[in-house]
Amino acid sequence: MLPWAVAVHGGAGEVEPERAGAVRRGCEQAAAAARDVLAAGGSALDAVCAAVALLEDDPEFNAGYGAALTRDGTVEVDAAVMVGAGLRAGAVAAAPGLRHPVQLARQVLAAGEHVLLSGPGALAFAREHGIFPEPDGALATEKAWRRLEAWRAGRTAAARAGGGTVGAVALDSASELAAATSTGGTTGKRPGRIGDSPIVGAGTYADEQAGACSATGHGEAILRVLLARDAIDRLRAGASAPEAARAALHELAERTGAQAGLILVDRTGRVGRALNAPHMPFAVARAGQDQIESGLDAA
Repeated sequence: MLPWAVAVHGGAGEVEPERAGAVRRGCEQAAAAARDVLAAGGSALDAVCAAVALLEDDPEFNAGYGAALTRDGTVEVDAAVMVGAGLRAGAVAAAPGLRHPVQLARQVLAAGEHVLLSGPGALAFAREHGIFPEPDGALATEKAWRRLEAWRAGRTAAARAGGGTVGAVALDSASELAAATSTGGTTGKRPGRIGDSPIVGAGTYADEQAGACSATGHGEAILRVLLARDAIDRLRAGASAPEAARAALHELAERTGAQAGLILVDRTGRVGRALNAPHMPFAVARAGQDQIESGLDAA
């Protein structure tokens, strides 16, 4: 059996000291779920979806339960999955009230008809596949309401604090690569806003010739530079995984001045990550290693 590897991130942004342990444990648990899939010979796609779905259930993160609220106090989520073989992808955007948007994105990929569905159309497709939105208000946590109140009061730093976008990348024992990213977007966003996470090449990308990447941070800036595709192109050009991550993030900072983070895995199982935001919780599991590597990166 060939080596496998998985990396998970819990979003780039400010993590209050009292939350540091919880977000680190959340990433460890997500990486463990993906590890169990890969160690049993499962696919990279199964692994990243398992990891992200677990994080969507964790209110410490900005995805699914605990997602950021729009300025109207509603939840609209984005997610994408992509596999390197055939550059196949599925994504959903501005989808109201979904606890596990990554599952719907996977259904879009499996259907193969479209890459990205949004809003009411995404919900109609969800119902066809037995996926239904949560009752109004069910995904909104007290923490998310506090952040929205801070945004409404003009306290932007407090509004940005809290949970972050989540993502995972994996290489399986059959040398398949996959990436998945899920988010509630930004606190106080306009309803209908679509960030980088569900956009192929921006927040999420996988290519069998190079690697898989999931990005997090200032979505509009990540969209403008196509951060995930940039990192993967650097792998294809011969950079190591850590070099590709750092160089792509440097390009974003130079061109836009924005803060972001990313994780990636190359086709040999080497993992890279980079960050210029205050924090990014992460976890990594690899074949042949009993311990999960985890931490809270700081810029």
